[in-house]
Amino acid sequence: MKNPNKKLKLRLSVYFIIIVSAELFSILGASIAFSYLFPLIADDIVLPEWVLILAFSVVVGVACSIFVNKVVLSKISNLSRSMSRVAQGEFDIELKTDSKIDEIQEIYKSFNLMTRELSATEMLKSDFVSNVSHEFKTPIGAIEGYAMLLQEKNLTDEEREGYLEKILSNTGRLSDLVGNILLISKLENQSIGEKREKYRLDEQIRKTLVMLEPKWSEKELELDAELENVEYFGNEGLMFHVFNNLIGNAIKFDPRGGDLILRLQERDGYVIFTVEDSGPGINEEHMSRIFDKFYQGDSSHKGEGNGLGLSLVKRIVDLEGGTVEAENRACGGCKFKVIIKKS
Repeated sequence: MKNPNKKLKLRLSVYFIIIVSAELFSILGASIAFSYLFPLIADDIVLPEWVLILAFSVVVGVACSIFVNKVVLSKISNLSRSMSRVAQGEFDIELKTDSKIDEIQEIYKSFNLMTRELSATEMLKSDFVSNVSHEFKTPIGAIEGYAMLLQEKNLTDEEREGYLEKILSNTGRLSDLVGNILLISKLENQSIGEKREKYRLDEQIRKTLVMLEPKWSEKELELDAELENVEYFGNEGLMFHVFNNLIGNAIKFDPRGGDLILRLQERDGYVIFTVEDSGPGINEEHMSRIFDKFYQGDSSHKGEGNGLGLSLVKRIVDLEGGTVEAENRACGGCKFKVIIKKS
């Protein structure tokens, strides 16, 4: 698409040439006209010929200037005033124009798109700060409460161990929260280096399963994993977060004795990873927001996470040039599918 700014500059240059040309032709035309008419009407006119020529050219110039101002300059002035308001933090501005000039319409459209994006960013920033504050406040409050209880002198060893376990659990939540927030910030600002290397995806998934083994063994889940040998060139550290979060979520929502189904395939240059559970599935009204930061559709598991896991997964997969999607299984439970290019 052509740059509308360049086209507008060209059009303004044309208007300037038109104004100058109109002035020159008006002076020339007035000189010729008055050279013939002035002798005929000289008896009725007390002003000299050059004054009449100058007045006529001024009238023509003013008319041309008014035309250009109405067509172009007033629109630019309106845009300039609106941009000053945006610079002061007003983002709820939408400009409308009746201009027939394509470049003006394009610039106004771009301005409206910019203000909508800035407004959405500001809203996300406010929500992010609010959510972060809440997520920090909850575990800190719990730690403070249990620490105060530990000051009681007549506690049994069992009670003391229980309080300490709660404190450690909440400090773990805080640590995970801080780590995830920092990682998301780095990903969104793309300040993380590539660090790409060739490695085995299937081995990485097996290591993740081994690391999570205490959790799925405790729930007595039926593990069904079919992982093809797949070599992948990418960021191993980031992809670990993808598998850890998706498999960890499946374990978290799976009922005791449920199924945990994993598949890794390579098809036509693409790597396809799926993880399925036999849990309650995702409510349809929550499906479109599951990758949003801090969003947790199931409040019953709110204490087990901070709503950043799937947001991390989505951002990492996007950076890898792939897609991630979720759907409910017909037989119950949920299925997540990740598709990325092999190289």
